[in-house]
Amino acid sequence: MTSKHAPILVAGAGIGGLAAALGLARIGRRVVVLEKSKTLGEIGAGIQLGPNAFHALDRLGVGADVRAIAVFIDQLRLMDAMSGDEIVHIPLDEPFRRRFGNPYAVVHRGDLHGMLLRACRDQANVELRTGCQVTHYDQDGAGVTAHLADGERVMGAALIAADGLWSAIRKQVVGDGAPRVSGHTTYRSVIPTEQMPEDLRWNAATLWAGPKCHIVHYPLSGWKLFNLVVTYHNDAPEPVAGKPVDEAEVLRGFEHIHPRARGIIRHGKDWKLWVLCDRDPVERWVDGRVALLGDAAHPMLQYFAQGACMAMEDGVCLADSVAAYPDRIEAALERYRHQRVLRTARVQLQSRAIGDHIYHPAGAHAQLRNAMLRAKSAEQFYDGLAWLYGGPAAA
Repeated sequence: MTSKHAPILVAGAGIGGLAAALGLARIGRRVVVLEKSKTLGEIGAGIQLGPNAFHALDRLGVGADVRAIAVFIDQLRLMDAMSGDEIVHIPLDEPFRRRFGNPYAVVHRGDLHGMLLRACRDQANVELRTGCQVTHYDQDGAGVTAHLADGERVMGAALIAADGLWSAIRKQVVGDGAPRVSGHTTYRSVIPTEQMPEDLRWNAATLWAGPKCHIVHYPLSGWKLFNLVVTYHNDAPEPVAGKPVDEAEVLRGFEHIHPRARGIIRHGKDWKLWVLCDRDPVERWVDGRVALLGDAAHPMLQYFAQGACMAMEDGVCLADSVAAYPDRIEAALERYRHQRVLRTARVQLQSRAIGDHIYHPAGAHAQLRNAMLRAKSAEQFYDGLAWLYGGPAAA
């Protein structure tokens, strides 16, 4: 089989991997998705979608479907977790939508993943395989071979690593060791709307910022649920993912904040813990016919709410690059890398900075944050976000 007719292999069927598969299928390429799990699904709860996410979803042909299930919030609201007062809010109404060509919304992560999965299943040229863990690869001038944990070999024209933070393929491409442990511990819960305090049922993505801690909440699933995410900078030393914890452990990092903010935590249940990790930006995403995508390429902290958005942008850019160089896959992957590496590096580094300077400062540092943000108009906030949200050209 020549590489021109061989499928493109995608390792990982998360949001980024499915976006890549769908984008490639829509330009006529055959795709084989290799997912290590036995079932296809997505863990987690809420996800924020900025206008740039909708630019990508529209290009993938699922924008209208996602809009049908999204909650369109009115504002991004920043609260002072020490005083209980609002610091500032950014309106997301018609002027915002007009400026950026798309809305800001929140959806359930599982719902977004399900829509991308259905769209891939509707494509005759996408094959979805489960129980296929890619451990390493080799390649020559004609193609690439993905080696699976069970000994099977799968051949393709290219291999796209969408296998996440602990990517086995990144280990071979970059070799930069384990992810960086941030020391920030996040606890997640989803509660029925009627259990959210009535005076806090805001149609907003709300952030309560306090010293070394913060709380985020927003409505989900047609206002049936509220997503709760609380984070404590407790210098956690090791990565942890999805560990069940009790309420007492969650409250431990929030004893110093205003009762109105702390009280939100008491409405959560079935809390699970993650220790946040990221990596330093790197330039090396590509090795011949192999390219990294999403968290395998540019894992980032949650503070910009852009992880999935960047992965979907990656998928669109990858498809555009393969369409531009249909018979030169290595050139296509290099074009993709060149177009994405600086933008994603900026989001990675600004995500860290936002955590330090917006989410978690104390004392005079926090007072300076409040004063600087309160001095800005809505238009000035929009100007500062134009590089991120400003239409497909920004991607």
